[in-house]
Amino acid sequence: MYKVLLLNDDYTPMEFVIVVLQRFFAMDTEQATRIMLKVHNEGRGVCGVFPRDIAATKVEQVSAFARQHQHPLACVMEEN
Repeated sequence: MYKVLLLNDDYTPMEFVIVVLQRFFAMDTEQATRIMLKVHNEGRGVCGVFPRDIAATKVEQVSAFARQHQHPLACVMEEN
């Protein structure tokens, strides 16, 4: 199993991070806001734990979505 994480940066708007969490990780607004604040305050936040293939797909989807909207949001996976 692999953790999918978002990494903090100084440019991606907090609102965009919330949209990403809702869209790709099926979180409600409250849950997404909690994770976004964790990313903002601690530098990284766990979006979920998935089998390797699903985690890799999520990382690619989030990265592509961020690039499409010209945000440097980094999404990575690491073994759990």
